[in-house]
Amino acid sequence: MSGIQTMGQKNLMFFSGRAYPELAEEVAKNLGVEITPTALRDFANGEIYVRYLESVRGCDAFIIQSHTAPINKWIMEQLIMVDALKRASAKRVTVIMPFFGYARQDKKGRGREPITARLMADLFKQAGADRLMSIDLHTSQIQGFFDGPVDHLFAMPILIDYLRDKVDPATTTIVSPDTGRVRLAERWSDSLRTPVAFIHKRRDLDVANQVKVNEVVGKVRGRTCVLIDDMIDTGGSICKAADALYDHGATNVVVAATHAVFSEPAVDRLKNSRISEVVVTNTLPIPEAARFDKLTVLSIAPLIARAITEVFTDGSVTSLFEGDS
Repeated sequence: MSGIQTMGQKNLMFFSGRAYPELAEEVAKNLGVEITPTALRDFANGEIYVRYLESVRGCDAFIIQSHTAPINKWIMEQLIMVDALKRASAKRVTVIMPFFGYARQDKKGRGREPITARLMADLFKQAGADRLMSIDLHTSQIQGFFDGPVDHLFAMPILIDYLRDKVDPATTTIVSPDTGRVRLAERWSDSLRTPVAFIHKRRDLDVANQVKVNEVVGKVRGRTCVLIDDMIDTGGSICKAADALYDHGATNVVVAATHAVFSEPAVDRLKNSRISEVVVTNTLPIPEAARFDKLTVLSIAPLIARAITEVFTDGSVTSLFEGDS
């Protein structure tokens, strides 16, 4: 027999950038592995240096980085980490971005605008990523921007498990904050067996983060409303939506969202709003200064760890969502 034969054993290695080490450590604990030692530092002019302190040749590499503020720095660091892995002969590189930076720029709303979400996918592909993994993308079409497998994970089961014991389906309505989230609201409704409502709103195209709530469509009077969204940025949209629900007779409003971006002045708006509880996941770091009494943070780490295990063992990521894909 010609050639060389080896005992083919796969080797999973887990890496983390500096944006959110606490989440990486929690995922590693759920996986039962150690985070691979990595030298990460900044030069005086802001350039980022990366070097792995162990051999990565032939490994199945998973790099986690949360795209939090300063978002451009952490995206660049993850790109450099991917490049370093490829140049060090890693066999496969899976990029884990719990929050996909620039996901809201997924289409051209007007002329002379970029499609930055597509640019992000191209950058990671060019750097050497073989696979992407993210949670609750702003729109599902982003999966098609990357030329390779994309694992689109859903936080909905985690959020629903928490709220199931908190609300009575007989007096609860799931509310989409706009028409774009109606399909997601229907999935929530199917799980909790509740009616669906949505809010018709118009966004000011010339002013970022500014919306005008128009009207509520659906049954909300005298009911607890669970207002769902993929992210809370400045909190303006979600607080106006909650006010609209109360104005239409809702007795209680709970907000459930995956990504707690919490740009200023989100925390003050949410604290001072009539919202009774804000439930989010820890896809992004939430410092102590941004936490408040009405905030509940659920861990996404077990979901990420299970998805990594399924990818590494060539299992089914879709099975994590009981048929949702």
